[in-house]
Amino acid sequence: MDGRKSALKSPQKLSLLSSPVRAVIRLRRTAQILKKGLLPGDPQAKLLQRQISLGKAKVGSASTSLLSQASFESSQYFTFDTSVQPPSTKGSKKKKRSKNPRVLYPENSRKYLPTEHKSKAKRCLLLLVGIVCFQILNAIENLDDNVLKYDLDGLEKTMHREVFGQTLAVESIIGLLKDYLATHIHNKPLVISFNGPSGVGKSHVGWLLAKHFRSLMGHSSVLHYFALHHCPDDASAASCQLELSKTISDIVTQAEIEEKIPLFILDEVEFMSPALLETLSGFFQTNQTNEFLNAVYILISNLGGEEITKVILQNVSSNLLKPQRQLDQLRTVLRPVLSQRHPLWTLVEIVPFTLLEKSHILSCFYEEMMSEGIYPDPNRIERLASQLNYYTKEEQQFAVTGCKQVVAKVNLL
Repeated sequence: MDGRKSALKSPQKLSLLSSPVRAVIRLRRTAQILKKGLLPGDPQAKLLQRQISLGKAKVGSASTSLLSQASFESSQYFTFDTSVQPPSTKGSKKKKRSKNPRVLYPENSRKYLPTEHKSKAKRCLLLLVGIVCFQILNAIENLDDNVLKYDLDGLEKTMHREVFGQTLAVESIIGLLKDYLATHIHNKPLVISFNGPSGVGKSHVGWLLAKHFRSLMGHSSVLHYFALHHCPDDASAASCQLELSKTISDIVTQAEIEEKIPLFILDEVEFMSPALLETLSGFFQTNQTNEFLNAVYILISNLGGEEITKVILQNVSSNLLKPQRQLDQLRTVLRPVLSQRHPLWTLVEIVPFTLLEKSHILSCFYEEMMSEGIYPDPNRIERLASQLNYYTKEEQQFAVTGCKQVVAKVNLL
């Protein structure tokens, strides 16, 4: 009875033990096969399976006799795909990839370009550019309004009509005034020096400037100062300095209240004493209060007239071809001569007035006779003009005294 019971129990224990053992053995065997690169169906693999099962199976002889190759192949727990390709060996050749692979689209599909997404930042940038352009345009219009207030275009037409032979000088004066009067904020006053021989129109231009600006801004913003009249020889230099300084300060203060730029025309500067020139120089500096920086000073003198006459007579042919070059050359010659007279001329804009030709003298006679109500007979004008003295150079005649004697000649008629 005991033998039977043990015989009956042993198969049950074997069956309970064989399933897990078979699974473990199966896994280890498969791992060994895969490490060596053998397929499960090869003869070498089968031999290796038997060696593994005989060497490492530590179950009883009854269990090993029951385990067979057929039972392992027909396992209901694990299956292996024998069609798996073996892993590539190190010696296998790798496929060469093309350096520039081409992307091929299917033939039956439509090709679309990538969509471009609009950025909101671009709209903000366009808005900012528009604002800046509007501000610039507004600033330009404001500058034009300031210039229109002084009617410099009308002044230019008047000067071209009444001043003869000084086209470049008139253009230089108008250009300087337009640049300065375009705004009310400056870092220094505008100082212009009219220099040239006697009778070429310097004082006449000063008179036209005084008349024009008085009609626009009133008499309180314009000072027309004559050195010999306001400061005669018998007057003391100290009193002249005090009077001129007080007059300029009062006009500048009043003009600042009225938001205007005053004009000071100082004629006969060559007769001013060094002390009076020093007083003027103090108003031309940059280290002043704002109201003294917003002012225009016109200095009129015969200083440098001899140098201008010499340069023109020596370069008659070249000056006729290049008038702008002539103007630049005259400024270069006048600067050291005027600075030697007083350092204030280092702070000024020099506008040289050139010699007048005989044709300009004829125009002066014509205008003077018309203003006096005398019929401008051409023969009479020619006879009067021939009575004046001229420099003759290469068939050109330049008046020695300009139009200065024209008024006296006409008054004798």
